[in-house]
Amino acid sequence: MEQLIECVPNFSEGVDMNIIKQITNVIEGVDGVKLLNVDPGKATNRTVVTFVGNPKSVIEAAFLAIKKAGELIDMSKHKGEHPRMGATDVCPLIPISNITMQETAKYAQQLAKRVGEELKLPVYLYEEAQADKKRSNLSVIRNGEYEGFFKKIKLPEWKPDFGPAEYDALRGATVIGARDFLVAYNINLNTTSTRRANSIAFDVREAGRVVREGNSLTGKIVLNADGSPKSVPGSLKSVKAIGWYIEEYGVCQISMNLTNINITPVHIAFDEVCKKATERGMRVTGSELVGLIPLKSLLDAGIYFLKKQQRSIGVSESELIKIAVKSMGLDELAPFKPEERIIEYLLKDPADSKLINMNLAAFADETASESPAPGGGSISAYVGSLGISLATMVANLSSHKKGWDERWEEFSAWAEKGQKIKNELLRLVDADTAAFNKIMTAFGLPKGTDEEKKIRTDAIQSATKFAIEVPFKVMQLSYESLEIIKAMAEIGNPNSVSDAGVGALCARSAVMGAFMNVRINASGYNDKTFVNDILAKGKDIEQKTIATEAAILKIVDGKIGV
Repeated sequence: MEQLIECVPNFSEGVDMNIIKQITNVIEGVDGVKLLNVDPGKATNRTVVTFVGNPKSVIEAAFLAIKKAGELIDMSKHKGEHPRMGATDVCPLIPISNITMQETAKYAQQLAKRVGEELKLPVYLYEEAQADKKRSNLSVIRNGEYEGFFKKIKLPEWKPDFGPAEYDALRGATVIGARDFLVAYNINLNTTSTRRANSIAFDVREAGRVVREGNSLTGKIVLNADGSPKSVPGSLKSVKAIGWYIEEYGVCQISMNLTNINITPVHIAFDEVCKKATERGMRVTGSELVGLIPLKSLLDAGIYFLKKQQRSIGVSESELIKIAVKSMGLDELAPFKPEERIIEYLLKDPADSKLINMNLAAFADETASESPAPGGGSISAYVGSLGISLATMVANLSSHKKGWDERWEEFSAWAEKGQKIKNELLRLVDADTAAFNKIMTAFGLPKGTDEEKKIRTDAIQSATKFAIEVPFKVMQLSYESLEIIKAMAEIGNPNSVSDAGVGALCARSAVMGAFMNVRINASGYNDKTFVNDILAKGKDIEQKTIATEAAILKIVDGKIGV
């Protein structure tokens, strides 16, 4: 499988879109790289660019972008709210898939060496790419910023890792490293006081605040026994934060870097800042993301806020995202477009979900056309998704039923389980058609030589096995859905018992239809041990499904009563 790394360079230009476009053009000009996001900020005069690709292509694109930024940006004239030290201020590499942090760090070191040697630019390594942990923290490296580095770079302890120990007045210096996924997140306040915003930042950031004698602003700093400043840690781990005033918006923000969203997720950071702001007589009005965010972060946030409302969390992915956006005010300053801000959505191949993204009429028309796909396998998966969708609907209605408030968590759990099965069955709608297409592609391979014949036969067998496994998975999931359907027939909102009954009919049809596809594809597979095993398992699922459907319909008929 292909190795993927993400690169998130920060360029010290957020106003002149022509300059930004010239930089991103060189990135997009490299094969094997996909530009995901360009996020300029006027007040910070800084643009965060995100792109992803195979390591060698990413390194090439990053090098060309650093070179172009150095040609276009004059740091001697730069002003902005965000700390900075160079035209390309920082350039982190992040492992995305099939690559370790150690491997990513080596690529960062390769990039830094090339930038230092070929561009004659002072380069510092940071985070996982930096062996000397005394200078691996970005804020420590950048301390003094552009203006202070003319003297700082001459200090022996601040000799660059690569490039000349001479500060470039035009380009400044750059920091290159490897790190885990970081979420840059700003929380908006109803104040114009930077000092008060900073007080909240000190309350929450892991580093906390320095302890002073007497007056908290002007008093003498209290030292530890080793001579280091004594500090009181903040309430949030793996969080860096400062307060600043954003003239563009006319308010202050808490600017945060969430360095480990498994330790402090976005929603926890938001709620904690809300709490601290209230304690200090201020109010959070919304927030904004800088760059991209993993899908899981927003789904977890949606679940978190729904639970606080004692509402079912078994809702669609899009609804969870909507709840997260509205709860944290992510659309206060600008529209929040999930398709442009969620990394998984940007990496999606539209061909993988062509069918399920059709409207109902288009899907029916495509099925009815002379094309052999989508066929019975895809339709079985879709029918199965409709069956579990009905049961999930009953669970959600029951969760919100008046007088059943004490049972909302019980029904929420059923709905959440139903959503997971529904989502997987929807994925299999396209997967089944893809399996058919793989077989057709394999049959189209050349067969002129013995070697070509072997390659073709192996490809046909591999594709055939996949075409067996996909509908078998549909059988397993559709049978699994009957547990939820039966529970909703028994304990769900009685006004919706007929919906549970229709769900059972759909699940049974999905299992039996999918088994037909397993059987017909199995006839072309040479491994008879595999075939006999999966047919036996399929027959067992089919028989259990018929029996469970009959039991559910008996419950439904008994409750309908006529």
